[in-house]
Amino acid sequence: MRLVVVGNGMAGARLVSEVRARDRHVKITVFGAEAWQPYNRVLLSNVVAGTSRPDQVRLLGPRWHAEHNVTAHLGVEVVAIDRDARTVVAADGTREPYDVLVLATGSEPVIPAIPGVERATAFRTLDDCDRIREAAASARSAVVIGGGLLGIEAARGLAGRGVPVTLLHVRDHLMERQLDAEAGLILRETLGSLGVAIRTGVTVTAVRERHVELAGGELVDADLVVVACGVRPVVGLARDAGLEVERGVVVDDELRTDDPSIFAIGECAQHAGRVYGLVAPAWEQASVLADLLTGADKGARYRGSRLVTRLKAKSVELAAMGETHLTDEEAEIVRFSHRHKGTYRKLVIRDGRLVGAILLGETSAVGTLTQLFDRGGPLPGDRTGLLFPGVAAAATADNPTRMPDSARVCQCNNVTKGQIRACWESGARDVEAVAAATRATTGCGGCRDAVEGIVGWLCEQEGVSA
Repeated sequence: MRLVVVGNGMAGARLVSEVRARDRHVKITVFGAEAWQPYNRVLLSNVVAGTSRPDQVRLLGPRWHAEHNVTAHLGVEVVAIDRDARTVVAADGTREPYDVLVLATGSEPVIPAIPGVERATAFRTLDDCDRIREAAASARSAVVIGGGLLGIEAARGLAGRGVPVTLLHVRDHLMERQLDAEAGLILRETLGSLGVAIRTGVTVTAVRERHVELAGGELVDADLVVVACGVRPVVGLARDAGLEVERGVVVDDELRTDDPSIFAIGECAQHAGRVYGLVAPAWEQASVLADLLTGADKGARYRGSRLVTRLKAKSVELAAMGETHLTDEEAEIVRFSHRHKGTYRKLVIRDGRLVGAILLGETSAVGTLTQLFDRGGPLPGDRTGLLFPGVAAAATADNPTRMPDSARVCQCNNVTKGQIRACWESGARDVEAVAAATRATTGCGGCRDAVEGIVGWLCEQEGVSA
């Protein structure tokens, strides 16, 4: 089989590695519009902040493709698909035939149509990070436009470099899709204490030479302007090829488009009417498709993902999942708020099951809540105990001795406690070895404490030093 993958980002790179792990003989060719080896976009704020180098956020080593017999065209964009000839055409003239084609073209930044926006820099790629860091070295002030996940991460990264930064957001509170108003307020105060000035409910009308102009004429100082106003799926290639496209490339439970030889995964794909903008669904899709393409599991199907959003910004702990905006009339709401300490915790419960949660501040309960959210099982009667790991209910669920082997520890890579145990029994006696074998901790990194706890507990049982 000749497999061609268009896209070498987090979805495409994961698919290639998953296929090669299952089958050593498939002929794989991958095209990546970026010249970089595949890297973890989730950790780009660390690169902006200077706490990580570009090589530290790589997903695959520089020699991985050659060592695994994968032909990689890096920095080469695919510009057309000839469905009749089953061939892709690249910008450099390369024509590559395929038996199976997978589109993993990802997303592109949404750039608002305002005067002077060409002076701003997007925050999406490693090249963007290079431009931001170069500008930040001499900037006396910076503005980030957009108070969603990416905007907050960019602003925190700039503040970490000592650049005075103002974050501008058109909505009334930050991350309005994931957070309610109270959580948004506490997050605002937390970021403020870390050096990020925040203005909500404001509209940017122009980007000037050293200022950003707001509706009403107010000017905000800005030697550096970063735009983080969301992303949209890259679907032009699929649309030009005549594939069914709505918000994303429409796929079924096999991740197949309306052309039986073409599939799509990741942020460019639309499954059951939904486009996912997080890494965990992309990696779940890659695993399912690898099973199908190699025959490892011909019954594999993608049924959708349950999303857990983690903010990756230094000194800010935040996790949100599910339906966080339901009211007391629509669901049972359990909440705890301590603005002075920057803590907010909220459970949204319907029919005795967890359907949403927000954890801001200390988030040690996130492992327990994520498991309950994923499984959809009944909750204990003591609701408040779920919010505080020191209470027996949460401690019991978090304790590795009580956690079932089926419990999913790493959301990004779908790694269970049982897989970690099996890995440990095969000789992986520390977190790094477990990560190398299972990929746990290599996504957003939010599960590292849980993995360390499980490995430590297993070592204690055997009297082995972790």
